[in-house]
Amino acid sequence: MTSHRQYKLFVVVVSIILPLAVASLFSIRIPNVQSLSFLPPIYASINGLTAVLLVVAVVAIKKNNRVLHERLMKVSLLCSILFLVMYIAYHMTSDPTPYGGEGYLKGVYYTVLISHIVLSVVIIPLVLITYVRALTTQFDRHRKIAKITFPLWLYVAVSGVIVYLMISPYYIT
Repeated sequence: MTSHRQYKLFVVVVSIILPLAVASLFSIRIPNVQSLSFLPPIYASINGLTAVLLVVAVVAIKKNNRVLHERLMKVSLLCSILFLVMYIAYHMTSDPTPYGGEGYLKGVYYTVLISHIVLSVVIIPLVLITYVRALTTQFDRHRKIAKITFPLWLYVAVSGVIVYLMISPYYIT
């Protein structure tokens, strides 16, 4: 059986390595790769699906349907992993797309984008800790942190869709 210490080490390592790996995308490009320009609408849709799954999972647990809640949360986690893989693949093979909007929309875009980026780093350890606490049947502690994790994870998922919708007119295909 995996000890709590091993889980803590896993959470810390993933929470540090993942943001650093994603940040490195901005300086790494894989040349001569077929365009992956079809990925942004797919990974934005996965973010939207994650948001829906999170809400339905919370409704399920409030109705004491622990089995459905657990399944929906596992699918939410899987969706987030799929998003991340596609996001990394796209950004390692494509140049960044500058936002072309002007006026107050530019301010809105960058406010949403920056909050999305900051909270996407914060959410990694929160999701992992919340998941580990459920996995190790620490349900009281799981519930306490889930009350923080849920709204932040939901915001990250929804704001990811908003960022995509706002930048999508400026993608070069």
